[in-house]
Parts: sequence; structure tokens; C-alpha cells
Amino acid sequence: MNMKWVIPEKFSGILLRDYLHEELDFSNRLIKKAKSDQGKILINGHHRTVRYVLQAGDVLEIKFPEEMISSTIQPEYMPLTILYEDEHLLIIDKLAGIPTIPSKLHPNGTLANGVLYYYKENHIPYTIHVVTRLDKDTSGLVLIAKHQYSHSLLSSLQRKNKISRTYRAVVHGRLSKKKGTIKRPIGRDPHSIIKRIVREDGQIAITHYDVRKEIADYSDIIVKLETGRTHQIRVHFASIGHPLVGDDLYGGKKDIINRQALHCAGIHFTHPFTNQLIRVWRDLPNDMAKLNEI
Repeated sequence: MNMKWVIPEKFSGILLRDYLHEELDFSNRLIKKAKSDQGKILINGHHRTVRYVLQAGDVLEIKFPEEMISSTIQPEYMPLTILYEDEHLLIIDKLAGIPTIPSKLHPNGTLANGVLYYYKENHIPYTIHVVTRLDKDTSGLVLIAKHQYSHSLLSSLQRKNKISRTYRAVVHGRLSKKKGTIKRPIGRDPHSIIKRIVREDGQIAITHYDVRKEIADYSDIIVKLETGRTHQIRVHFASIGHPLVGDDLYGGKKDIINRQALHCAGIHFTHPFTNQLIRVWRDLPNDMAKLNEI
């Protein structure tokens, strides 16, 4: 993959290394790849080191090495619902019951396997770069970077809380506050390799919610995350006595749905290459939509 930039006047006189870090959001790993024998860093067509002092009007060209396709994740055919695609990224609607990436428990049959098959069939020469993961039994939108530079930029946006995701959830009971914020630190449960719990020495975790509708003894809520901890929504609502319906790991009951009632319904962010606002929405899947009919 080759990319080009023309250096603006305001960056004249700074080191190329600083420009790559501060303006282009290159990680150290990405710079190392560009500097490798298989990569190239050119200024006005000539090889330069990252210690080169930039001048206004310089044409910077970087060639990245070909990506090594993961040997541990095998391409597998899977129907994919792609809601947005360009040369830099994909947004896919993941079904409940499908893991995002392989693990010891689920070495295949994951979204990553399906995406690699799609790449192979469409001659897309990249490996898998998942930006926003979802639990196996959570449905909804997953953002995937196509290439390593896109992954670096999108991951940077995520760390800066500039990728906004909106969730729909159904929890047990009726919340006393119809709109609020749960701010409780989350860490590992020492008695489980899977579970997370609220604990004082955990990582800061902030969840905002708004009750959309109350159905019988359930609440249909809209959730937005300010942080992205593992199982954050599930742990936070369980911690205030309102576990997600169907989430038996955290105290929910599976009497009306056979998985946690959680769906990533919306995602929006400013595209790091085009500066366009990307907004993608996905309606509830059938199993969660039926909960509104109880």
C-alpha cells in the first residue's frame, strides 16, 4: 500500500518523525514497518530517514510492506451484512451467537473468519483488523479497519472517545431514574476467567443511559458508552440491580430471550481519511424486537 502527502507550510522545519507521530497518528509499530526493508519512506522521490527536516511543498510518500495474512485464522464462508464499505474500512452487522474473533473456546466460525474469506474472494490484500468488538451473544455493528494504517487511525479515534456507539438493551425491572450515568470501576472477577465485577481497584468505566420504554417488568433503554471496558454494559446494569434480560452470567433470566438483550444499533465518527461524518444505524433483530411486544 502506497500513500502520499504534500507537506503544508505550517509543518516546515519539523522532523519527519514528529510529523508522522503528531499529524498522521503513526504508531511506533507503523513507523518501524515503513522503515523496514520491505517498506519505503520517500521525500520528493528520494529515500529519507525519519530525521529528515521537512520543507513546505515536500511530497512525502510511504510504502508499507505487504500485510501478512494471519495463519491462525482460516478464511471461512459466512454471509456478511455489510452496511458500509470503502477502501479503508468496513461496518458489518454481526448476528448474535457469532464471536467477533477466534478464541480457545471458539477457534473458528467467527466474524474474523468470514471477513478473511470475503477479502480472499474480492482480492483485498489485507489481514483482519477489528476496531470495535462485540461479545459473542451481542448483536449489531462492528467496525473493521481494512489495512494497518486505517487500523492505527481508527484505534486512535477510539482511544480518544471519538467513535460513538449507541446500544439498545432490555433490562429487568424499572429504573428509578429514567435517565442517568453509571460511573463504577470494573475489573476481573478473581473467581472467574470470564466475568468482570465492579471493584475499587478496577478501570474507570462510565455508562450513560436513557429509558426509552417500559414493558411489563422490563425497561427498554438506550445506552452510550464513555469508556469501553469488557462487559461494561452488562456489569454496570447488574451492579445496580437491573441485569440485562437473558444475561444469566450476570443474573438475568433466559425465560423470554436466549441471550443477553444487547444490540449495537448505531455508530458514528469522522472518517480519518475523508473527514466525512459516517453514521450507520441498524434496527433491532427479531428476538429483541419481540420483547417490545410483551
